[in-house]
Amino acid sequence: MVNVLDEAAAGTVESAGAKARVVANSLAELKSARTTLQQDATIPGTSWVTDPVSNKVVVTADRTVSKAEWAKLTEVAEGLGTTVELQRTQGEFKPFIAGGDAITGNGGRCSLGFNVTKGGEPHFLTAGHCTEGISTWSDSSGQVIGENAASSFPGDDYGLVKYTADVAHPSQVNLYDGSSQSISGAAEAAVGMQVTRSGSTTQVHSGTVTGLDATVNYGNGDIVNGLIQTDVCAEPGDSGGSLFSGDKAVGLTSGGSGDCTSGGTTFFQPVTEALSATGTQIG
Repeated sequence: MVNVLDEAAAGTVESAGAKARVVANSLAELKSARTTLQQDATIPGTSWVTDPVSNKVVVTADRTVSKAEWAKLTEVAEGLGTTVELQRTQGEFKPFIAGGDAITGNGGRCSLGFNVTKGGEPHFLTAGHCTEGISTWSDSSGQVIGENAASSFPGDDYGLVKYTADVAHPSQVNLYDGSSQSISGAAEAAVGMQVTRSGSTTQVHSGTVTGLDATVNYGNGDIVNGLIQTDVCAEPGDSGGSLFSGDKAVGLTSGGSGDCTSGGTTFFQPVTEALSATGTQIG
């Protein structure tokens, strides 16, 4: 489905064999709305994402957003007209601290995302908010397996850890049923893509990509941009874990609201960006 602004453009798209839908807001207008939100409504406990289905920038406020802050959001949104939709969630946006296997350090626990190589040397990717606070990592048995090689948070949310122990590091994701999913490469997320997440707290859950290029304000100045938004649940300790579609790596668990009992929204760092930034390859 291709969004267009008038019937003439719809006819052009459909003559090329694609389906078209006439919408009110252009991409430029939606981008301008996001810029205004960033300038005038940067409030902890909020997120915003461009939704191609509703043709709006959907702004979500969690339970920590006060009445005064909600009023400010409402004022800014009303000034942007039909380009913005406001909604609330009963959850709280937070990084999920506490592919798929548990990794621990300094009393914290996260999840391994994907095994990668850099210059022929084995490494793994996880969340940047994990590597910001923990520099040496152990596996579930307590064996030290790696040390940080790179970290980016906030702004982005990825970390690179170099293996320092001689342990197996297959290009696979733990499915927590005695089997694993082989990972052959990486893929860009797309709205509507069916995806699966593996993490050390809640193990394996599946869902759908609901938005791209999301911005989340976790509070304390921790704002992350360019995230994948999904309806896949996650909980503390799942951070850094694998988001994949078939045999393709898609993302690293960043944070969100809700849990795997009530459901919620979870955001992921695109793995393609992390691979490019760290100079690594899946494998």
